[in-house]
Amino acid sequence: MTTHVRIAAVAATILITITGSGCTWLKARAYEGFGRDGWQKPDEVIAALKIEPGDRVADLGSGSGYFTIRLAKAVGPNGKVYAIDVDKKMNERLRQRLRVAGVQNAEIVLGAFEDPKLPDGEVDLIFTSNTYHHIQDRPTYFRNVQTDLSAKGRVAIIDFDGRKGWFVMLQGHFTPKEEVLEEMAEAGYEVDEDHTFIDRQSFIVFRPKP
Repeated sequence: MTTHVRIAAVAATILITITGSGCTWLKARAYEGFGRDGWQKPDEVIAALKIEPGDRVADLGSGSGYFTIRLAKAVGPNGKVYAIDVDKKMNERLRQRLRVAGVQNAEIVLGAFEDPKLPDGEVDLIFTSNTYHHIQDRPTYFRNVQTDLSAKGRVAIIDFDGRKGWFVMLQGHFTPKEEVLEEMAEAGYEVDEDHTFIDRQSFIVFRPKP
């Protein structure tokens, strides 16, 4: 990472911290910028999720829609994406973005901190990227969302694991992989797939234990 990009990243982090919810535009740039496509490998992520046409997918912590649009394309016109965020302004920004992009199979959902507000038994995949560390009492949260999953339902979690990104470490925006595994086991899940191609994040797909 170049010096000017490091400075920009730190500046964005500081401003968001100081202003609480922060400027919506600034938050969107933080979600989308700083060379994310290079290290996030979004196309590989979508391929690894093995989404089928017609699936119903929840993008938990959708933010500016970095993955929402990609997920909407993956599920196809007969599928559906629930874009869930607790930030009303960010939801409105995403709603406008989806309108401009012509995405018609995504529904914006204003979630609550303790409840993603998903329909019971209808979600084939709950996907969350860079959001896990923000959730309080994660074992309880993910134990409760089992009621939202369909018979083939899975939960995919991508989160910074502390290996790279000093500004991420500085702000505490990460969860060690071992902690994710322990908490999801406590919530009643087992590992379905464990992907290792993102060099600064864990990427684990879980299923409810039988």
